[in-house]
Amino acid sequence: MEQEAAAAIVVVGAGPSGLAASACLKTLSIPHVVLEREDCFASLWKKYAYDRLHLHLRKRFCELPHMHFPPDYPEYVPKDQLLRYFDDYVVRFGIEPAYGRSVESAVYDEGDGRWRVGARDVGSGEAVEYRCRFLVVATGESSDAFIPEVEGIEGFGGKEFENSRVLVVGSGNSGMEIALDLANHGARTSIVVRSPVHVLSRGIANLGLALLKYFSLGTVDSLLVLLSKLVYGDMSKYGLRRPSEGPFFMKTKYGKYPFIDLGTCQKIKSGEIQVTRFDLHLSSSGLPTLRPACENM
Repeated sequence: MEQEAAAAIVVVGAGPSGLAASACLKTLSIPHVVLEREDCFASLWKKYAYDRLHLHLRKRFCELPHMHFPPDYPEYVPKDQLLRYFDDYVVRFGIEPAYGRSVESAVYDEGDGRWRVGARDVGSGEAVEYRCRFLVVATGESSDAFIPEVEGIEGFGGKEFENSRVLVVGSGNSGMEIALDLANHGARTSIVVRSPVHVLSRGIANLGLALLKYFSLGTVDSLLVLLSKLVYGDMSKYGLRRPSEGPFFMKTKYGKYPFIDLGTCQKIKSGEIQVTRFDLHLSSSGLPTLRPACENM
């Protein structure tokens, strides 16, 4: 049986953006409800982040509203300290998300000027409809898992590896950092890189963010590409092609982040990490094989 609940504002998602929205509403004493399908806030960081993960940007660019990072935190905050910051943030502002609420629909009712937000209790399966004047969707860019279609993956159980040949599929920041970790621990590492990717250092990326306050996106992108060329040289001969569009433009238009290099490029140049543009196929025995990638990928 469907239940109904009323709220002035519904915030969907209890990740960093949802927490920030809730804190701002709390400071203004505006009643609201935060709906979160997981059983905790900041679930992407708490459940799915790898151990070595740090913020790629300086902490001043990553603070949530109304609360600074502690002064003793390093410039690039590691995962564990970021989670502690989130914990303190939730306590400070008294944020109490409704966990286990999976939002399935949101329809604006022109008749009474309210949103009808359909949610379902993950545990019981019971449907709940929230009626609110305003709706904040704070589900983030990375909340939904993207699992590529890999032939044979359904029959692959996985295995532990040490001092083995390892293939990393995915050339975003996570893939590049995991490849670096593997290489640092003696694995013979390869990484599949099929699409062009921008390579920036932390310093270049932070400079770009600072300059966006004063210059156009196109001007900043041109400078970042120039600096990347000066720092890294021509990475295309190692398998990393540079896109024709600028890094911040691609982030704005496609949601595609530049690769923030923490040492992976040096490993690629030295040959400790091999770059391939091949598709992955898993055989029934669990052994990966590579096939030539399509040029338009």
